[in-house]
Amino acid sequence: MKRIPTKEEILTWISDNPTLTSKRDIARAFGIKGAARIDLKRILKELESEGHLQKRRKTYRDPDSLPPVSVLQVMEPDSHGDLFARPVEWHGEADDPRILLVLKSSDPALGENDRILARLTEVKGEDYRYEGRLIRRIGSNPIRLLGVFRKYAEGGRIIPIDKGSDKEWQVSERDVNGAKDGELVEAERTGPKNRMGLPNARIVARLGDPSQPKAISLIAIHQHGIPDAFPDEVIAEADKAKPAPLGKREDLRDMPLITIDPADARDHDDACYAHPDDDPKNKGGHVVWVAIADVAHYVTPGSALDREAWKRGNSTYFPDRVVPMLPDRLSGDLCSLHEGVPRACIAVRMVLDSHGQKISHRFTRAMMKSAASLNYEEVQAAVDGQPNDKTKPLLSPVLEPLYAAYHALKTARNHRQPLELDLPERKIILSDEGKVVSVDFRDRLDAHKMIEEFMVLANVAAAEELVAKRTPLLFRVHEEPSPEKLESLREVAQSAGLVLAKGQVLQTRHLNNLLEQAEGTEFDEQINLSTLRSMTQAYYGQENFGHFGLALKNYAHFTSPIRRYSDLIVHRALISANKWGKDGLSEAEIERLEETAKHISETERRSMMAERDTTDRYLASYLSERVGAEFNARISGIAKFGVFARLDETGADGLIPIRTIGREYYRFDPDSQTLTGEETGLTLGLGVPVTVRLAEAVPVTGGLTLELLTVDGKALPKGSGGRRGKGPVRRKANKSRKKAAKVKRKRK
Repeated sequence: MKRIPTKEEILTWISDNPTLTSKRDIARAFGIKGAARIDLKRILKELESEGHLQKRRKTYRDPDSLPPVSVLQVMEPDSHGDLFARPVEWHGEADDPRILLVLKSSDPALGENDRILARLTEVKGEDYRYEGRLIRRIGSNPIRLLGVFRKYAEGGRIIPIDKGSDKEWQVSERDVNGAKDGELVEAERTGPKNRMGLPNARIVARLGDPSQPKAISLIAIHQHGIPDAFPDEVIAEADKAKPAPLGKREDLRDMPLITIDPADARDHDDACYAHPDDDPKNKGGHVVWVAIADVAHYVTPGSALDREAWKRGNSTYFPDRVVPMLPDRLSGDLCSLHEGVPRACIAVRMVLDSHGQKISHRFTRAMMKSAASLNYEEVQAAVDGQPNDKTKPLLSPVLEPLYAAYHALKTARNHRQPLELDLPERKIILSDEGKVVSVDFRDRLDAHKMIEEFMVLANVAAAEELVAKRTPLLFRVHEEPSPEKLESLREVAQSAGLVLAKGQVLQTRHLNNLLEQAEGTEFDEQINLSTLRSMTQAYYGQENFGHFGLALKNYAHFTSPIRRYSDLIVHRALISANKWGKDGLSEAEIERLEETAKHISETERRSMMAERDTTDRYLASYLSERVGAEFNARISGIAKFGVFARLDETGADGLIPIRTIGREYYRFDPDSQTLTGEETGLTLGLGVPVTVRLAEAVPVTGGLTLELLTVDGKALPKGSGGRRGKGPVRRKANKSRKKAAKVKRKRK
């Protein structure tokens, strides 16, 4: 007889083998026979009573529900030809749910027993519980490309738009999928990879005219060199991943941690919970828990997943898609803190006093189960007195204590005085066809600010923990403005009749004072924009220079390891510092931290540029049908060659060429960021309200050309027009001066 397995070993076996979970299967796996089965039965009953397992019929499983992204096994078609699947990992109390597979014409054919990764939608009133849409077949990772389709007599060819690829792909007639000549298409390679001649391809998506909205983000991805296809070995490694066992983790599954995200969020990497502190020495204090997905358990140093995550640096977000840092199996499934599903996490317990100051913190590697996945709007509505069916039972025990802790943190924030810029955030709303329906400006709800404050607090705790334990890490660094930029801001403030204190060490409260002076005045937006432009760009670094904008001495990114490699580094550092396992920071990683810091700072900037270019193209496409229309706007930038204006309606920026402004010469002052007319004295500066006419919109480049109509409600002064665009007027030499000059030349 073999030895009786430990509880950890049994839980690991059940986690790794979700289809072999009966007592007989477990006994066979560990070679347990005869009377020893009594001891096994006792251990299983203990696990059941402790809540780690739930007995259903003759099997033992975790008592949970199906995640929205799941691995499925395809079943044979029914009598109607419909294709169903069942989950490979199922923890629920009832029988395995039936899942109807809703396949597109471009999806590959699936057969019985195929394993697939699918996105699930729960349905009601049917004889099946979910509908599943194929993400990909497990174990397959077809090569894809983006290109322009050229049709020939029999099929056609695809010319890649990627600058790094000059090899065309061949498409047979049966794989054209209705594509037309000149269309932008997405194709998937078919046939063996090592065949001679042109590779064969099958068109899986028609994106239409390359200048149309549906193609915009794909073009940006290729233009900026953002990797959007995972190598085979990375997919294979992700597919092998199993849910993390409880093991030595702290069990937080009974704690009502909740996730609060945008309504369209696909991954949930942070959860929170708060309650009043019961310590009599901390009267009026709060305890805040923040739990973050334990990505480090799945992405280990030096693995294929790790190398690809390092290469990407971060996820990139577009209005119509996301290019993730990690494959769907992790980002949308095992690492996502889905409601009602046990997930591995690294959590921090933070104790606050009544004024929101952090007294202490404690980190732990744990197992959690989200009590609810909520969005910002429904949380805010619940607290404002309009709860729905989902938030009503959570209002008193969960949401109100969270807001109480947030109000205490607001007190600490007001004392700390981080930079308080008032810059609206816009969101592009797309139709199913990829066209821009509208451009919304997001309201900054208290729910947004609350989660933001909790995440900042957790990031501070992570940095302080690692500094105290002298563990290498990457800080998030934001240095103060340079003296030159600060002087330019001071001149802009003076021109608006405002004051920015001089001759002292700059602090964020000085800038906030300037912003308060401008609030509600005609210079409000001008001062906010000028302050933003005076800031340096944040970056990652080994050396701790603090975070000027947040007014914090120690700050490191810890709360988003699904989408940022920097956070994964901090997680590994915490694992090493607390001796939680062998998946902490390796020596090789520590040696190249400086290289990593530089690299992920660059990938962050690359993503920002791609996202900005995509937004510009979407807005240009949206506005291309309104050429000739007039818009209210504000000046958002000044240059020698013209003025940039931001349209109030959409937030789109367009150029007003200087040659089209009035009929005079304009003098450019880079310090005060103004253009001043030599003849009329008209001054154009940041934040000045203007009316413009849209002269041109080019979706391919994202460029908008505007015509200036009014400035601050007044018609544009025309000037004489004698010297327009030819530089300042110089006095003509009179006859006597000319004569003297002529005599001088003659004497020489």
